[in-house]
Amino acid sequence: MAVPKRKKGRAKTNSRRANHTISAENTQECPQCHEAKLPHRVCGFCGYYKGKEIIETEA
Repeated sequence: MAVPKRKKGRAKTNSRRANHTISAENTQECPQCHEAKLPHRVCGFCGYYKGKEIIETEA
């Protein structure tokens, strides 16, 4: 079994963890109702995707 020969220092560990941040979600504007929505998903406000009504909404 492979085992490290020496202990990794705190600087090495922390520099690796520097990229473990949480980023904000990408949002796009819905072309139908102009609300923010996630890309490649049905709009939750109007129910449209790529110009077609996929789900019926109360509006």
